[in-house]
Amino acid sequence: MIIDHVKVFTEDKKFTDGGIVIKNGTIEQVYTEGKRPQTEDEVLDGKGMYAIPGLIDLHFHGCKGDDFCDGSRDAIARIAEYEASVGVTAIAPATMTLPVEELEQILRVAAEYKKGPHSKKEADFVGINMEGPFISPAKKGAQDERNIIPCDVKVCERFLEVSEGLVKFMGIAPEKSENAVSFIEAVKDKVNVSLAHTNADYDTAMAAFNAGADHAVHLYNAMPAFTHRAPGVIGAVYDSKHVMAEIICDGVHIHPAAVRATFEMMGEDRMILISDSMRAAGMPDGSYTLGGLDVNVVGNRATLASDGAIAGSVTNLMDCMKTAVKTMNIPLETAVACATINPAKSLGIDAEYGSIRAGKKAHIVLMDQELNVQQVIKDGELL
Repeated sequence: MIIDHVKVFTEDKKFTDGGIVIKNGTIEQVYTEGKRPQTEDEVLDGKGMYAIPGLIDLHFHGCKGDDFCDGSRDAIARIAEYEASVGVTAIAPATMTLPVEELEQILRVAAEYKKGPHSKKEADFVGINMEGPFISPAKKGAQDERNIIPCDVKVCERFLEVSEGLVKFMGIAPEKSENAVSFIEAVKDKVNVSLAHTNADYDTAMAAFNAGADHAVHLYNAMPAFTHRAPGVIGAVYDSKHVMAEIICDGVHIHPAAVRATFEMMGEDRMILISDSMRAAGMPDGSYTLGGLDVNVVGNRATLASDGAIAGSVTNLMDCMKTAVKTMNIPLETAVACATINPAKSLGIDAEYGSIRAGKKAHIVLMDQELNVQQVIKDGELL
């Protein structure tokens, strides 16, 4: 297949007029306008649309009525199919804070799902983001406090073993465990350690990052406020240049001015757009569950029935990216990179995913000038 007459998003984060040659599910060539190869291949006229890599969501819980923590292969398949349909062609869903034995079973099911077979319509399953159980009750958000435990190397290693290496991020609240630094040093070469649902002050967060933690879960949410005398986790992220930081741009979790300021402060190379979507994404208003807790959904806002706390989002990553551009004034090139290139690097899968370059998987999304998805190409085939 040849996709001709498109604005191709290149690895230098610019759009270039031209086209893409695909062979056997892989990108064979990217060419400039007027340099299309003369072949017998099928030609798809892009009609001047944007051609971007398939998005990668490395932190979300579910959609279309299903949750990753349902522990069902069929649920994961339905989640993966919905995500691919909206242009999110690779996924690393997140767990909640549940009993250890239940989490182990969820991870076993995920490992079995990974082995296939899979429908061509399903997003690639590239990892798991563990948001608990090593978190803080003070910043639990929509997590169930009854299942929170201190950092435990043996438990972490069990998670890695039963998932058969699928767990890519292990979230912790470093202030809640005396052994947090030693925990990080023990596991950092096996899994990315993230600061998640934490009430850590600046010094504690810096100690964690200096020990080897390299990721921050949804900035501003479930962490201390960033103030001039107490910069907290956010200040520590800024000062730790190796740390990648998630951010939710659904228009509910963070004010647009704070989003713009954060991109300026952290730099676009360290920011990762996530959706943090729950099972209500793609569904009508109503009552749902998240991590065993009741959630009410009205419009694009999901809140715990018990106390009104924000409970994840109901917006998929593609719509979050559009919101970042159209409502928050983040440049399109920046937003695309933060939903493709950056998560691929953070997951360690950038050799195959995250950009449009010869040799990489042909996961491509065509969008019109209003950023509406018109076509999704996965492994070189139109979905």
